[in-house]
Amino acid sequence: MSEQLTFDLPVRISLERGDFFVSDANALAVARLEGTSTWTSGKIALVGPQGAGKTHLAHVWAEAEGGALVDVGVLEAAEVVQITTPMAVEVPDHPSAEAEHVLFHLHNHLAASGLPLLLIARTPPARWPLTLPDLKSRMDATEVVHINAPDDALLAAVLVKLFSDRQLRVPPSLIAWLTKRMDRSFAEAQRLVTEVDAAALAEGGGVTRKLAQRILDNAPGSAP
Repeated sequence: MSEQLTFDLPVRISLERGDFFVSDANALAVARLEGTSTWTSGKIALVGPQGAGKTHLAHVWAEAEGGALVDVGVLEAAEVVQITTPMAVEVPDHPSAEAEHVLFHLHNHLAASGLPLLLIARTPPARWPLTLPDLKSRMDATEVVHINAPDDALLAAVLVKLFSDRQLRVPPSLIAWLTKRMDRSFAEAQRLVTEVDAAALAEGGGVTRKLAQRILDNAPGSAP
């Protein structure tokens, strides 16, 4: 049998509001981001595991507020004073010294300008190993809203969206089958869909239960 040719096709990720599925796991986060005017001191931190939908929800919020979403690593302190819109900022668990400096000035500038600040991270700001005392005090006082581990409905919706982003049609029965057998995390959903897509391309076939089972059996940490 000749080897199947594969092509690294781009993933078309949709970040529209209608693509964000609301369930018990994220309903509180959605509600808080829809109530920007009620944020304590005009800021809030959206916290959750990798792949939980934080960036997606932040995109929705930024568009609704007429703001922007950026990674703190791409900002420079000199640029901060030129910002005139609400900001959603992704922050790593261990911000660099430069990132701390930028975040400090950004926080103060937005507060003085009456503009809201949305922080996106995996852990609450109070747990970041910050070295600037003034920044730490400001981050410790930040309201935190969590996106929790996925329930069945949310995990199924995430799988459907991830497959759809890759232009793969998967029957609902297979989605339900996967949610009962996979590790319950958003990171695992991303890994699973990525590897199923790659295998289907390599083999020139569709997404089947047999293929999905093989990917599940080969998951990191699976028993031999």
